[in-house]
Amino acid sequence: MGIGNKQRLTTDHIVRFKEIVGETYVLLDGDTLFNYGHDETEALNYLPEVVIKPRTAEEISAIMKICNQDLIPVTPRGAGTGLSGGALPHLGGVLLSTERMNSILEIDEKNFLVITEPGVITEVLMDAVKEKGLFYPPDPSSRGSCFIGGNIAENSGGPKAVKYGVVRDYVMNLQLVLPNGEIIWTGANVRKNSTGYNLTQLVVGSEGTLGIVTKIVLKLLPFPKYDLLMLVPFKQLEQAGEAVSAIFQAGFIPSALELVEIDALKIVSKMVDSTAVPVTDDIAAHLIIEVDGNNREVLMQDMEAIGNLLTQYDIGEIYFADDAQQKAELWKLRRRVAEAVKIAGYSIEEDTVVPRAALPALIRGVKELGKKYNYHAVCYGHAGDGNLHIRIKKEGVQNSLDDPAMIESIRAMFELVHKLGGTISGEHGIGLIQKGYLDIVFNETHMRLMKEIKKSFDPHNILNAGKIFDLN
Repeated sequence: MGIGNKQRLTTDHIVRFKEIVGETYVLLDGDTLFNYGHDETEALNYLPEVVIKPRTAEEISAIMKICNQDLIPVTPRGAGTGLSGGALPHLGGVLLSTERMNSILEIDEKNFLVITEPGVITEVLMDAVKEKGLFYPPDPSSRGSCFIGGNIAENSGGPKAVKYGVVRDYVMNLQLVLPNGEIIWTGANVRKNSTGYNLTQLVVGSEGTLGIVTKIVLKLLPFPKYDLLMLVPFKQLEQAGEAVSAIFQAGFIPSALELVEIDALKIVSKMVDSTAVPVTDDIAAHLIIEVDGNNREVLMQDMEAIGNLLTQYDIGEIYFADDAQQKAELWKLRRRVAEAVKIAGYSIEEDTVVPRAALPALIRGVKELGKKYNYHAVCYGHAGDGNLHIRIKKEGVQNSLDDPAMIESIRAMFELVHKLGGTISGEHGIGLIQKGYLDIVFNETHMRLMKEIKKSFDPHNILNAGKIFDLN
Protein backbone atom coordinates (compact mmCIF):
# COMPACT_ATOMS: atom_id res chain seq x y z
CA MET A 1 0.00 0.00 0.00
CA GLY A 2 1.14 3.56 -0.51
CA ILE A 3 0.64 6.78 -2.30
CA GLY A 4 0.92 5.05 -5.66
CA ASN A 5 -2.50 3.52 -4.89
CA LYS A 6 -4.02 6.82 -3.81
CA GLN A 7 -7.74 7.42 -4.23
CA ARG A 8 -9.31 10.44 -5.83
CA LEU A 9 -11.36 12.69 -3.61
CA THR A 10 -15.08 12.04 -3.78
CA THR A 11 -18.14 14.10 -2.99
CA ASP A 12 -18.47 12.08 0.19
CA HIS A 13 -14.97 13.13 1.29
CA ILE A 14 -15.82 16.78 0.75
CA VAL A 15 -19.02 16.44 2.75
CA ARG A 16 -17.13 14.84 5.64
CA PHE A 17 -14.43 17.53 5.58
CA LYS A 18 -17.11 20.22 5.74
CA GLU A 19 -18.68 18.50 8.73
CA ILE A 20 -15.31 18.68 10.50
CA VAL A 21 -14.22 22.28 9.85
CA GLY A 22 -17.33 23.97 8.49
CA GLU A 23 -18.30 24.68 4.91
CA THR A 24 -16.48 28.04 4.84
CA TYR A 25 -13.10 26.39 5.33
CA VAL A 26 -13.29 23.73 2.63
CA LEU A 27 -12.38 25.47 -0.63
CA LEU A 28 -12.69 24.11 -4.14
CA ASP A 29 -12.76 27.15 -6.43
CA GLY A 30 -10.13 27.54 -9.11
CA ASP A 31 -8.56 30.75 -7.79
CA THR A 32 -8.00 29.26 -4.35
CA LEU A 33 -6.54 26.04 -5.75
CA PHE A 34 -4.16 28.07 -7.92
CA ASN A 35 -3.10 30.35 -5.07
CA TYR A 36 -2.32 27.39 -2.81
CA GLY A 37 -0.62 25.46 -5.61
CA HIS A 38 2.62 27.41 -5.35
CA ASP A 39 5.02 28.77 -2.77
CA GLU A 40 8.15 30.87 -3.40
CA THR A 41 9.97 28.00 -5.12
CA GLU A 42 10.95 28.95 -8.65
CA ALA A 43 7.88 29.22 -10.94
CA LEU A 44 6.19 25.94 -10.05
CA ASN A 45 2.48 25.37 -9.48
CA TYR A 46 0.63 22.13 -8.72
CA LEU A 47 -3.10 22.30 -8.04
CA PRO A 48 -4.50 20.51 -4.98
CA GLU A 49 -7.97 19.01 -5.25
CA VAL A 50 -9.18 20.84 -2.14
CA VAL A 51 -7.87 23.38 0.37
CA ILE A 52 -8.88 22.81 4.00
CA LYS A 53 -8.29 25.33 6.79
CA PRO A 54 -8.71 23.63 10.19
CA ARG A 55 -8.60 25.51 13.50
CA THR A 56 -7.67 22.81 16.02
CA ALA A 57 -5.51 19.73 16.42
CA GLU A 58 -8.68 17.71 16.82
CA GLU A 59 -9.97 18.87 13.43
CA ILE A 60 -6.64 17.97 11.82
CA SER A 61 -6.78 14.59 13.53
CA ALA A 62 -10.23 13.88 12.07
CA ILE A 63 -9.08 14.92 8.58
CA MET A 64 -5.96 12.78 8.78
CA LYS A 65 -7.93 9.71 9.86
CA ILE A 66 -10.04 9.95 6.71
CA CYS A 67 -7.05 10.55 4.44
CA ASN A 68 -4.99 7.78 6.02
CA GLN A 69 -7.81 5.28 5.63
CA ASP A 70 -8.51 6.22 2.02
CA LEU A 71 -4.91 6.90 0.92
CA ILE A 72 -5.49 10.55 0.07
CA PRO A 73 -2.31 12.65 -0.22
CA VAL A 74 -2.06 15.52 2.29
CA THR A 75 0.28 18.49 1.90
CA PRO A 76 0.65 20.66 5.03
CA ARG A 77 1.23 24.36 4.40
CA GLY A 78 2.13 27.38 6.47
CA ALA A 79 2.53 30.81 4.90
CA GLY A 80 3.81 29.52 1.56
CA THR A 81 7.19 31.28 1.78
CA GLY A 82 9.26 28.13 1.30
CA LEU A 83 12.01 27.87 -1.30
CA SER A 84 12.43 24.12 -1.79
CA GLY A 85 8.91 23.10 -2.79
CA GLY A 86 8.04 21.60 0.58
CA ALA A 87 4.48 22.97 0.48
CA LEU A 88 3.77 22.18 -3.17
CA PRO A 89 0.83 19.73 -3.54
CA HIS A 90 2.43 17.92 -6.47
CA LEU A 91 0.29 14.82 -5.91
CA GLY A 92 -3.01 16.69 -5.73
CA GLY A 93 -5.17 15.60 -2.83
CA VAL A 94 -5.67 17.76 0.25
CA LEU A 95 -3.80 21.00 0.88
CA LEU A 96 -4.04 21.52 4.63
CA SER A 97 -3.37 25.12 5.66
CA THR A 98 -2.51 26.02 9.26
CA GLU A 99 -3.21 29.75 8.77
CA ARG A 100 -6.20 29.81 11.15
CA MET A 101 -4.09 28.33 13.97
CA ASN A 102 -2.63 31.73 14.71
CA SER A 103 -2.73 32.31 18.48
CA ILE A 104 0.13 32.83 20.92
CA LEU A 105 -1.21 30.75 23.79
CA GLU A 106 1.11 31.72 26.65
CA ILE A 107 4.24 33.74 27.34
CA ASP A 108 5.76 32.33 30.52
CA GLU A 109 8.02 35.09 31.83
CA LYS A 110 9.15 33.10 34.87
CA ASN A 111 10.36 30.11 32.88
CA PHE A 112 11.40 32.02 29.74
CA LEU A 113 9.23 30.10 27.30
CA VAL A 114 6.38 30.72 24.88
CA ILE A 115 3.63 28.34 23.75
CA THR A 116 2.28 29.12 20.31
CA GLU A 117 0.23 27.72 17.48
CA PRO A 118 1.97 27.14 14.13
CA GLY A 119 0.16 29.82 12.12
CA VAL A 120 1.62 32.76 14.04
CA ILE A 121 3.81 35.01 11.89
CA THR A 122 7.39 34.77 13.16
CA GLU A 123 7.88 38.52 13.56
CA VAL A 124 4.59 38.80 15.47
CA LEU A 125 5.88 36.22 17.93
CA MET A 126 9.26 37.95 18.20
CA ASP A 127 7.59 41.30 18.91
CA ALA A 128 5.18 39.81 21.45
CA VAL A 129 7.95 38.31 23.57
CA LYS A 130 10.11 41.42 23.15
CA GLU A 131 7.38 43.45 24.88
CA LYS A 132 8.05 41.24 27.92
CA GLY A 133 11.81 41.83 27.71
CA LEU A 134 12.35 38.38 26.15
CA PHE A 135 14.17 37.33 22.99
CA TYR A 136 13.43 34.72 20.35
CA PRO A 137 16.52 34.96 18.10
CA PRO A 138 15.85 32.92 14.91
CA ASP A 139 14.90 35.56 12.32
CA PRO A 140 14.62 34.34 8.73
CA SER A 141 14.52 37.04 6.07
CA SER A 142 10.82 36.35 5.53
CA ARG A 143 10.06 36.78 9.24
CA GLY A 144 7.40 39.40 8.45
CA SER A 145 5.34 36.84 6.52
CA CYS A 146 6.51 33.29 7.32
CA PHE A 147 4.84 31.20 10.02
CA ILE A 148 6.59 29.76 13.04
CA GLY A 149 5.26 26.32 12.04
CA GLY A 150 7.04 26.55 8.70
CA ASN A 151 10.20 27.56 10.54
CA ILE A 152 9.89 24.36 12.58
CA ALA A 153 9.42 22.29 9.42
CA GLU A 154 12.55 23.71 7.78
CA ASN A 155 14.70 24.31 10.89
CA SER A 156 15.07 27.93 9.80
CA GLY A 157 17.95 30.16 10.76
CA GLY A 158 18.46 33.72 9.64
CA PRO A 159 21.12 36.35 10.32
CA LYS A 160 21.31 35.83 14.09
CA ALA A 161 21.99 32.10 13.77
CA VAL A 162 25.72 32.83 13.74
CA LYS A 163 25.60 33.72 17.45
CA TYR A 164 22.33 32.29 18.71
CA GLY A 165 21.71 29.16 16.68
CA VAL A 166 18.76 28.01 14.60
CA VAL A 167 15.15 27.08 15.36
CA ARG A 168 16.18 23.61 16.54
CA ASP A 169 18.07 25.18 19.45
CA TYR A 170 14.87 26.74 20.86
CA VAL A 171 12.24 24.01 20.45
CA MET A 172 11.45 22.24 23.72
CA ASN A 173 8.24 20.40 22.92
CA LEU A 174 5.75 19.92 20.08
CA GLN A 175 2.16 18.79 19.84
CA LEU A 176 1.99 16.63 16.73
CA VAL A 177 -0.82 15.07 14.75
CA LEU A 178 0.47 11.86 13.20
CA PRO A 179 -0.58 10.71 9.72
CA ASN A 180 -3.03 8.22 11.26
CA GLY A 181 -4.69 11.00 13.27
CA GLU A 182 -3.17 10.27 16.66
CA ILE A 183 -2.15 13.32 18.70
CA ILE A 184 1.06 13.22 20.76
CA TRP A 185 3.48 15.53 22.57
CA THR A 186 7.05 14.85 21.50
CA GLY A 187 8.92 16.01 24.62
CA ALA A 188 8.51 18.08 27.77
CA ASN A 189 8.52 21.76 28.71
CA VAL A 190 11.92 21.56 30.34
CA ARG A 191 15.41 22.63 29.30
CA LYS A 192 17.06 19.26 29.91
CA ASN A 193 15.52 16.01 28.76
CA SER A 194 17.29 12.69 28.42
CA THR A 195 14.15 10.57 28.42
CA GLY A 196 14.18 8.25 25.44
CA TYR A 197 14.72 9.17 21.82
CA ASN A 198 14.48 12.88 21.07
CA LEU A 199 11.38 12.93 18.90
CA THR A 200 11.15 16.71 19.17
CA GLN A 201 14.43 17.24 17.37
CA LEU A 202 13.54 14.56 14.84
CA VAL A 203 10.41 16.46 13.86
CA VAL A 204 12.22 19.82 13.59
CA GLY A 205 13.49 20.05 10.03
CA SER A 206 11.47 17.03 8.83
CA GLU A 207 9.59 19.26 6.35
CA GLY A 208 6.10 18.12 7.29
CA THR A 209 6.74 14.51 6.31
CA LEU A 210 6.35 12.92 9.76
CA GLY A 211 3.42 14.78 11.31
CA ILE A 212 1.61 18.10 11.48
CA VAL A 213 2.75 20.41 14.28
CA THR A 214 -0.20 22.00 16.11
CA LYS A 215 1.41 23.51 19.22
CA ILE A 216 4.99 24.65 19.81
CA VAL A 217 6.91 25.29 23.03
CA LEU A 218 9.96 27.53 22.54
CA LYS A 219 12.58 28.61 25.03
CA LEU A 220 13.48 32.31 25.20
CA LEU A 221 16.42 34.47 26.26
CA PRO A 222 16.67 37.90 27.89
CA PHE A 223 16.52 40.59 25.22
CA PRO A 224 19.95 42.23 24.68
CA LYS A 225 19.92 45.94 25.53
CA TYR A 226 22.12 47.21 22.72
CA ASP A 227 23.13 46.38 19.17
CA LEU A 228 25.58 48.12 16.85
CA LEU A 229 25.74 47.76 13.09
CA MET A 230 28.32 48.56 10.45
CA LEU A 231 28.66 48.08 6.72
CA VAL A 232 32.03 47.25 5.17
CA PRO A 233 32.49 47.50 1.38
CA PHE A 234 35.02 45.14 -0.23
CA LYS A 235 36.59 45.66 -3.61
CA GLN A 236 37.18 41.92 -4.06
CA LEU A 237 34.42 39.38 -3.49
CA GLU A 238 36.73 36.63 -2.29
CA GLN A 239 38.30 38.96 0.26
CA ALA A 240 34.87 39.52 1.78
CA GLY A 241 34.68 35.75 2.28
CA GLU A 242 38.18 35.64 3.76
CA ALA A 243 37.35 38.44 6.22
CA VAL A 244 34.49 36.42 7.68
CA SER A 245 36.83 33.74 8.97
CA ALA A 246 39.36 36.35 10.14
CA ILE A 247 36.78 38.03 12.39
CA PHE A 248 36.14 34.81 14.27
CA GLN A 249 39.82 33.88 14.41
CA ALA A 250 40.38 37.22 16.15
CA GLY A 251 37.97 36.16 18.91
CA PHE A 252 34.81 38.06 17.95
CA ILE A 253 31.34 36.54 17.74
CA PRO A 254 29.00 38.93 15.90
CA SER A 255 25.26 38.60 16.38
CA ALA A 256 24.97 38.81 12.59
CA LEU A 257 27.48 38.69 9.75
CA GLU A 258 25.90 38.94 6.32
CA LEU A 259 27.41 39.07 2.85
CA VAL A 260 25.69 40.79 -0.09
CA GLU A 261 27.32 40.78 -3.51
CA ILE A 262 27.18 44.11 -5.33
CA ASP A 263 24.98 42.84 -8.19
CA ALA A 264 22.34 41.77 -5.68
CA LEU A 265 22.67 45.05 -3.81
CA LYS A 266 22.15 47.07 -7.00
CA ILE A 267 18.97 45.16 -7.74
CA VAL A 268 17.45 45.49 -4.26
CA SER A 269 18.47 49.15 -3.88
CA LYS A 270 16.62 49.95 -7.10
CA MET A 271 13.55 47.97 -6.09
CA VAL A 272 13.12 49.68 -2.70
CA ASP A 273 14.39 53.03 -4.03
CA SER A 274 17.09 53.25 -1.38
CA THR A 275 20.39 55.11 -1.32
CA ALA A 276 21.31 53.91 2.17
CA VAL A 277 24.26 51.98 0.79
CA PRO A 278 26.62 53.60 -1.73
CA VAL A 279 26.71 51.49 -4.90
CA THR A 280 29.88 52.15 -6.89
CA ASP A 281 31.58 50.18 -9.64
CA ASP A 282 34.75 49.58 -7.61
CA ILE A 283 32.92 47.62 -4.87
CA ALA A 284 32.32 43.88 -5.26
CA ALA A 285 30.48 43.05 -2.03
CA HIS A 286 29.47 44.33 1.38
CA LEU A 287 29.60 42.71 4.79
CA ILE A 288 26.91 43.70 7.28
CA ILE A 289 28.31 43.18 10.77
CA GLU A 290 26.24 43.43 13.95
CA VAL A 291 27.21 42.95 17.59
CA ASP A 292 24.82 42.92 20.53
CA GLY A 293 24.90 42.68 24.31
CA ASN A 294 24.28 44.59 27.52
CA ASN A 295 27.41 46.76 27.71
CA ARG A 296 27.45 49.47 25.04
CA GLU A 297 31.05 50.48 25.74
CA VAL A 298 32.31 46.94 25.22
CA LEU A 299 30.32 46.67 21.98
CA MET A 300 31.80 49.90 20.67
CA GLN A 301 35.29 48.62 21.46
CA ASP A 302 34.51 45.39 19.60
CA MET A 303 33.28 47.27 16.54
CA GLU A 304 36.34 49.47 16.49
CA ALA A 305 38.61 46.44 16.75
CA ILE A 306 36.74 44.62 13.96
CA GLY A 307 37.01 47.71 11.79
CA ASN A 308 40.76 47.92 12.40
CA LEU A 309 41.12 44.22 11.62
CA LEU A 310 39.43 44.67 8.23
CA THR A 311 41.79 47.42 7.11
CA GLN A 312 44.21 44.68 6.01
CA TYR A 313 41.83 44.05 3.09
CA ASP A 314 41.09 46.15 0.04
CA ILE A 315 38.01 47.91 1.40
CA GLY A 316 36.17 51.18 0.96
CA GLU A 317 34.98 53.50 3.70
CA ILE A 318 33.34 51.72 6.63
CA TYR A 319 29.81 52.92 7.35
CA PHE A 320 28.45 52.86 10.92
CA ALA A 321 24.68 52.99 11.40
CA ASP A 322 24.15 55.76 13.94
CA ASP A 323 20.52 55.24 14.88
CA ALA A 324 17.60 52.82 14.72
CA GLN A 325 16.35 54.24 11.41
CA GLN A 326 19.67 53.68 9.66
CA LYS A 327 19.88 50.15 11.06
CA ALA A 328 16.36 49.42 9.87
CA GLU A 329 17.20 50.71 6.39
CA LEU A 330 20.23 48.44 6.12
CA TRP A 331 18.32 45.41 7.33
CA LYS A 332 15.45 46.17 4.97
CA LEU A 333 17.86 46.01 2.06
CA ARG A 334 19.32 42.73 3.24
CA ARG A 335 15.98 41.08 3.98
CA ARG A 336 14.48 41.99 0.61
CA VAL A 337 17.39 40.77 -1.51
CA ALA A 338 15.77 37.40 -2.30
CA GLU A 339 12.52 39.03 -3.39
CA ALA A 340 14.32 41.62 -5.50
CA VAL A 341 16.62 39.25 -7.38
CA LYS A 342 13.77 36.83 -8.05
CA ILE A 343 11.76 39.63 -9.65
CA ALA A 344 14.87 40.49 -11.68
CA GLY A 345 14.88 36.99 -13.18
CA TYR A 346 17.09 35.07 -10.74
CA SER A 347 14.38 32.49 -10.21
CA ILE A 348 16.55 29.53 -9.14
CA GLU A 349 17.95 29.59 -5.63
CA GLU A 350 20.34 27.14 -3.99
CA ASP A 351 20.94 27.17 -0.26
CA THR A 352 24.50 25.98 0.26
CA VAL A 353 26.52 25.83 3.47
CA VAL A 354 30.24 25.22 3.93
CA PRO A 355 32.75 25.72 6.74
CA ARG A 356 33.38 29.47 7.09
CA ALA A 357 36.99 29.21 5.91
CA ALA A 358 35.77 27.61 2.67
CA LEU A 359 33.60 30.57 1.65
CA PRO A 360 36.20 32.12 -0.72
CA ALA A 361 36.62 28.81 -2.54
CA LEU A 362 32.84 28.38 -2.81
CA ILE A 363 32.36 31.89 -4.19
CA ARG A 364 35.18 31.43 -6.69
CA GLY A 365 33.82 28.03 -7.74
CA VAL A 366 30.27 29.31 -8.22
CA LYS A 367 31.51 32.06 -10.54
CA GLU A 368 33.55 29.56 -12.56
CA LEU A 369 30.57 27.23 -12.88
CA GLY A 370 28.45 30.14 -14.08
CA LYS A 371 30.88 30.71 -16.94
CA LYS A 372 31.02 27.01 -17.75
CA TYR A 373 27.25 26.48 -17.78
CA ASN A 374 26.31 29.89 -19.17
CA TYR A 375 24.35 31.33 -16.27
CA HIS A 376 24.76 34.39 -14.06
CA ALA A 377 24.78 33.96 -10.29
CA VAL A 378 24.59 36.41 -7.41
CA CYS A 379 25.66 35.45 -3.90
CA TYR A 380 24.38 36.65 -0.55
CA GLY A 381 23.54 35.18 2.80
CA HIS A 382 24.60 34.29 6.27
CA ALA A 383 28.35 34.34 5.76
CA GLY A 384 28.98 34.15 9.50
CA ASP A 385 27.91 30.52 9.57
CA GLY A 386 28.99 29.64 6.02
CA ASN A 387 25.44 29.64 4.66
CA LEU A 388 25.54 31.19 1.19
CA HIS A 389 22.42 31.66 -0.92
CA ILE A 390 23.13 31.45 -4.65
CA ARG A 391 20.57 32.90 -7.05
CA ILE A 392 20.83 31.82 -10.68
CA LYS A 393 19.59 33.52 -13.84
CA LYS A 394 19.75 31.72 -17.16
CA GLU A 395 18.14 32.91 -20.36
CA GLY A 396 14.96 30.99 -21.13
CA VAL A 397 15.04 28.93 -17.91
CA GLN A 398 12.72 29.58 -14.96
CA ASN A 399 12.91 26.28 -13.13
CA SER A 400 15.67 23.86 -12.25
CA LEU A 401 13.24 20.96 -11.81
CA ASP A 402 13.36 18.60 -14.81
CA ASP A 403 15.68 20.86 -16.84
CA PRO A 404 18.63 18.63 -17.85
CA ALA A 405 21.13 21.47 -18.29
CA MET A 406 20.29 23.05 -14.94
CA ILE A 407 20.34 19.69 -13.21
CA GLU A 408 23.85 19.08 -14.52
CA SER A 409 25.08 22.50 -13.41
CA ILE A 410 23.47 22.32 -9.96
CA ARG A 411 24.88 18.85 -9.42
CA ALA A 412 28.33 20.27 -10.20
CA MET A 413 27.72 23.06 -7.68
CA PHE A 414 26.62 20.65 -4.94
CA GLU A 415 29.58 18.37 -5.64
CA LEU A 416 31.82 21.41 -5.10
CA VAL A 417 30.00 22.19 -1.84
CA HIS A 418 30.46 18.60 -0.64
CA LYS A 419 34.13 18.62 -1.63
CA LEU A 420 34.58 21.76 0.49
CA GLY A 421 33.13 19.96 3.52
CA GLY A 422 29.65 21.42 3.24
CA THR A 423 26.14 20.23 2.49
CA ILE A 424 23.36 21.10 0.09
CA SER A 425 20.91 22.93 2.35
CA GLY A 426 21.52 25.13 5.36
CA GLU A 427 17.98 26.30 6.15
CA HIS A 428 15.64 25.95 3.16
CA GLY A 429 15.24 22.18 3.25
CA ILE A 430 15.29 19.55 0.50
CA GLY A 431 11.61 19.45 -0.38
CA LEU A 432 10.78 18.60 -3.94
CA ILE A 433 13.51 20.22 -6.00
CA GLN A 434 16.71 19.08 -4.25
CA LYS A 435 15.88 15.46 -3.48
CA GLY A 436 17.63 14.30 -6.64
CA TYR A 437 20.97 15.44 -5.23
CA LEU A 438 20.89 13.69 -1.86
CA ASP A 439 23.18 10.95 -3.16
CA ILE A 440 25.98 13.53 -3.15
CA VAL A 441 25.91 13.82 0.64
CA PHE A 442 24.22 10.59 1.81
CA ASN A 443 25.09 6.96 1.17
CA GLU A 444 22.64 4.04 0.96
CA THR A 445 22.69 3.49 4.71
CA HIS A 446 21.74 7.10 5.40
CA MET A 447 18.87 6.88 2.95
CA ARG A 448 17.63 3.54 4.27
CA LEU A 449 17.52 4.82 7.85
CA MET A 450 15.62 7.98 6.88
CA LYS A 451 13.13 6.05 4.79
CA GLU A 452 12.52 3.58 7.62
CA ILE A 453 11.82 6.49 10.00
CA LYS A 454 9.32 7.89 7.49
CA LYS A 455 7.61 4.50 7.20
CA SER A 456 7.35 4.22 11.00
CA PHE A 457 5.50 7.52 11.22
CA ASP A 458 3.59 7.25 7.95
CA PRO A 459 3.28 3.64 6.75
CA HIS A 460 0.77 4.58 4.03
CA ASN A 461 3.00 7.43 2.82
CA ILE A 462 0.22 10.01 2.58
CA LEU A 463 1.79 13.00 4.36
CA ASN A 464 3.89 15.26 2.14
CA ALA A 465 4.86 12.21 0.14
CA GLY A 466 7.64 12.64 -2.39
CA LYS A 467 9.37 15.37 -0.41
CA ILE A 468 13.03 14.85 0.64
CA PHE A 469 12.98 11.42 -1.05
CA ASP A 470 10.62 8.94 -2.74
CA LEU A 471 9.51 5.74 -1.07
CA ASN A 472 9.60 2.88 -3.55
